[in-house]
Amino acid sequence: MVHRRSACSTGLLALSTVLWAALLVFIPNAHSAGPFFEDGYLGLTQQELRAKLGPPNAVRDRKSALRVFRYYTLKDWEDTFKKLLSGESGEDVYTYKREGVEVRYSFAYVADRNDQSDSPTLWVSSIDIELSPPVPLGKIPALIPEFRPVQDSTAPAYRSNLWVLLFKGGPVPQARTVVRSQGQHLTDWTLAFQLFSLQGLPEFLTLQSTVDRIEVSPQSPQLARQRQELTHDPILNPFSPEFAQQQPPPPPAIKKIPVPKYAD
Repeated sequence: MVHRRSACSTGLLALSTVLWAALLVFIPNAHSAGPFFEDGYLGLTQQELRAKLGPPNAVRDRKSALRVFRYYTLKDWEDTFKKLLSGESGEDVYTYKREGVEVRYSFAYVADRNDQSDSPTLWVSSIDIELSPPVPLGKIPALIPEFRPVQDSTAPAYRSNLWVLLFKGGPVPQARTVVRSQGQHLTDWTLAFQLFSLQGLPEFLTLQSTVDRIEVSPQSPQLARQRQELTHDPILNPFSPEFAQQQPPPPPAIKKIPVPKYAD
């Protein structure tokens, strides 16, 4: 009997362990240390990011809904402005010089909804990478190590007149914890690179077309497909071998101006 009770207790303990592990998987806000995607940053806590990259060169916050920012030293932000605004509103800024191009990373955060302390846990929700001067699409992988696009021509890719959107990999359920979007739990979220051009992209896109900003964030392929008729135009993956073989369309035919005929 003693042995049976021991085996029963062991079985119950094992069962409770499995149930607890399963519960953690389905709790929306359960978050384990480490990034969600291969970019290496999305899903890290602020402490993990700073341990990885060191102290930021500056901290910035949006002055308005537009891309207008105020920049602070890390000391000023931590001592004063973080308390006046909020830790979540500050973006950690890191600046590098690579091959003559200034590459500026800005890491945006979201706060843990279940952490009601004065300093809630902050998770990296998106990365804004600015390039000065603008660079060709084909040069981006050499300047940004985190940008490793797939070469499959069928990989999901879209464009508008201002940006190119590339998806990579499969959906990650944990990414929902850093998405602040209506219906965030009703769709899947995948690593996405959105490459912007302030001056606009040409109608015939090539790897020489220039961009000046990249946003790395979780985005939904389902939502992109729903919007493609209005804002997302599906294209061939720009980093596939097939894309480079495309020929520009012939120039439009020039219509001759009719010349009036006059009587002799």
